[in-house]
Amino acid sequence: MTPRRPGAQLHQVVPLVERQHALIEHLRARAPRTTSARALAERLGVSTRTVERDAARLREAGLPVTVRTGPGGGYTIDARTVLPPIDLSPGEASALVAALVAVGPFSCATAQSALHKLLAALGTEDRKRNGR
Repeated sequence: MTPRRPGAQLHQVVPLVERQHALIEHLRARAPRTTSARALAERLGVSTRTVERDAARLREAGLPVTVRTGPGGGYTIDARTVLPPIDLSPGEASALVAALVAVGPFSCATAQSALHKLLAALGTEDRKRNGR
């Protein structure tokens, strides 16, 4: 048996994260219109079954993805343009930073923006604690 490299599992997860992010962003851009699994599969370069599994994972995680069956059906998402304020502990923000860094936050502008906001918030907290 070949020993596993420490980063091997992460490298398997990165395409999943990027694909699910692309799926979310595509649904947000088209909301409130639905997008068929076939159209999403073509856009993402995967099978319709993969789209169905990804959408199910996102729904199980609590993302507001709606599935409409039948003719004209497909997937849609609640596409708010602004979220309400979220109170994160420094530990929670650090966990999100670590996750973004692990999957490579430089693949899209939204990931970069999220990383910068989290880092700015963490820096602000550090300055407040140190009296600066």
